[in-house]
Amino acid sequence: MKPIATLSLSLLITAFATPAAVIAAEPAKPLALRGIMQDLGRHMQTITLAIAHEDWAGVEKTAPLIAAHPQSPLSEKTRILSFIGTNLGKFKAHDHKTHEAAHHLMHAAQHQDGPAVISAFQSLQSGCLGCHQEFRKPFIQHFYGAK
Repeated sequence: MKPIATLSLSLLITAFATPAAVIAAEPAKPLALRGIMQDLGRHMQTITLAIAHEDWAGVEKTAPLIAAHPQSPLSEKTRILSFIGTNLGKFKAHDHKTHEAAHHLMHAAQHQDGPAVISAFQSLQSGCLGCHQEFRKPFIQHFYGAK
């Protein structure tokens, strides 16, 4: 048999012999939202450290990065909204709470009001947690096939 024919036959046999589960197990390409969420996590860590050091300027500088975080590309946003479906109201409520809390956090930091900063940060974390508890697991299962 010619070398090219042998190679072609080997590839064909390998393709058919590879279990579907192995092919399906290839990781899905991460959505842009994953990067956005990772950035938001880093911003939350920055704010936590700034609060611990009473670095109100650091809190003030970082809070708007959360309040006005980048959006997913339109095609991805359409897929996400389609997945969320009838839960869109709940999703938007979590999002609104998070954005509002980040704005309150920024304003409290501008006034160097430690207790108000902590209260706004608690509200911000609660908004994040509520959304994550409601949507993260089904979202990951839907878009990445993870269990």
